[in-house]
This record gives sequence, C-alpha cells and structure tokens, in this order.
Amino acid sequence: MRTLLFLAALLSCCAARAQMIRPQSGSELRAAQLGLVINDDDPRSVEIGEYYRTTREVPAQNVVHVHIPNRPRKLDAEQFRQLKAQIDAGLGPQVQAVLMVWTAPYAVECNSITSAFTLGLDVGLCQKPCGPGKPSSYFNAPGGQPFRDYQMRLSMLLPTESVEGAKALIGRGMVGGFSVPAATAWYLVTSETPRNSRAPFFPPSGTVASKKLTIKNLRADSIEGQGDIMIYQTGMARVAKLDTLQFLPGALADHLTSTGGDLLSDGQMSSLRWLDAGATASYGSVTEPCNYWQKFPQPTVLLRHYLAGETAIEAYWKSVAWPAQGVFIGEPLAAPYRR
Repeated sequence: MRTLLFLAALLSCCAARAQMIRPQSGSELRAAQLGLVINDDDPRSVEIGEYYRTTREVPAQNVVHVHIPNRPRKLDAEQFRQLKAQIDAGLGPQVQAVLMVWTAPYAVECNSITSAFTLGLDVGLCQKPCGPGKPSSYFNAPGGQPFRDYQMRLSMLLPTESVEGAKALIGRGMVGGFSVPAATAWYLVTSETPRNSRAPFFPPSGTVASKKLTIKNLRADSIEGQGDIMIYQTGMARVAKLDTLQFLPGALADHLTSTGGDLLSDGQMSSLRWLDAGATASYGSVTEPCNYWQKFPQPTVLLRHYLAGETAIEAYWKSVAWPAQGVFIGEPLAAPYRR
C-alpha cells in the first residue's frame, strides 16, 4: 500500500505542477514545433533527415542544412559558435526543440553538443569536469513549451550509424502512443557501487495500475530474457545481456557510467548500444563527470514526466539537473503515454 501511495503521489504531483502552465493551449511538443538539422556533408544524415521529415510531417521551414565535414567527434568553441549561429538563424519562433541528424559531432570542448546548444557552452566546467555543473532551469519543470516559457530549445541527436537502424528507431517512436501498453520499468542496484549514486531515487517495486506499469527495483548486474521493457536504468560500465531483451516502442534506457556519451569510443559501453538493443531514447556523458547523480537522469523525475504523457525529449531533459556533460540521443517525439 505504501508503494502505491508513493507512486500515486509522484503522478499527482506531476499533474498538479503541470496545471500551473497547461491552461495555455498547445503546450505539448509536436512535430510542427521541432527543428530538424541535417548535415549535407554526411549522406546518411541527408537520407535519414528527409525520411524523418516526411514520416513525422515536420514542416519544411523547420529544416536547417549545415556543413560539417569529416564527422568530427568534438568541436572547439569557435566551430560550435559558427554552427549554432547558422542553426539559430534558420529557425523560427515556433521551434521549441531541435533534432540534429547525426552521430558525430557529439561533444563541444568538454560539454555535450546537445547541452551546449540548449543551455550554452560551459567552458569553465572544462577546468574541473568533476566539479558541480550549472543547474538547468528545466529540471523537473512543469508543463509549457521550452522556448516560449523557458527560453531554451531542447536538443537531441538522431544517430546515423545505420540508415536501416535509424528508420527502425523512428518507427518505434511513432508506434508509441496508440494505446497504453502493459509494461515493466526496471531499476538495478549493481555490484559497481560507485555507479549506484542515483539508486536512492529508484522508485520502489510496485504497480501503477492506471498506466499498466509494473516497477521492479532489484539488486542485480543485469536482467536476461525479459520483454515488455519501457524503462531500464542501471549503473554499470558495460551492461550485459542486452541482446536477450525486448524493449517496447518508446522505451527509455540508460546507464550511469563515466563516458557512455562518448558514442564512438570503445572505452565503456556507448549509449548507442541501448538504441541498438531496441530502446527509443537514451543518455550518456561525453566526458568524465564523476558520479554526481545530478549529472544523470533522475529516475523518479523521468518516470513521472513520461507517464504524464510528455515526449522523450521533454522527460529526459527534465530529469537531469546538471546536463552540461550529457548527450541526449534517440527519437525525441516518442510519447507512449500521451492520450
């Protein structure tokens, strides 16, 4: 009973806070409010970007074409300044969020490219990347539109390592929302103790009957052979047995580790592996952030905003208090609990 009351309180809290802004009509993020940035120097970005635009019906005036040769993993401050100026100049005031259609670049100095674009480049953090980050005003925010109400355009990367994989990812984002699925949210406290810093925020095992969601909080390094996964959050440098799992359309999954957002590195498990396994969106840090929970998705905040019907990009951005070093990846408009 205590578990059910706890979860009900989380959901009602979210709903109550959302009502503070939601009397304004049209507050939910839609395709017409999404900007699409395509790298014309990357043929896969061009093909996937056009596929996304037509499939999701993103207005043509919301598309910005840029040139980033050689797919660098990291940009310096001046390269980024020029890129951002070009993107901003091509976006109208209706655009509340931006999807960059590429895998790389994913970092700017020691920041992620998504956080540098949305919040501005925090060069000072590079002198002490294991120090506290600047707080995001969007953390656990109520409803409303990011650019209109918070003066920030959310951003996410749509990886382009595989055209076929990207199209499948887009399809998973679109399927979610037609009906509320019976699903499971998994929260794992692992043997890698330093990576359990956000475990105190894992919701307790129980059910949210109105959402057909079962929550499982357990001590384990991995799960195997499980299906109907909507949420999977853990702390491991490498997560085992992903190939045995089945993720539902719209699923969110991430692991707390040092450099999961260094997407093309082999040092630790890349956050791309979550998308390869069937998740729809993920998050990881591009440089060593140390294990501040504030630099990673806070589980209860992510859960309650997603269950309230917000999109993946909104729920993920609202769940990270200090996001400067973290890159958001996946299909931004996935919203399996939107009615």
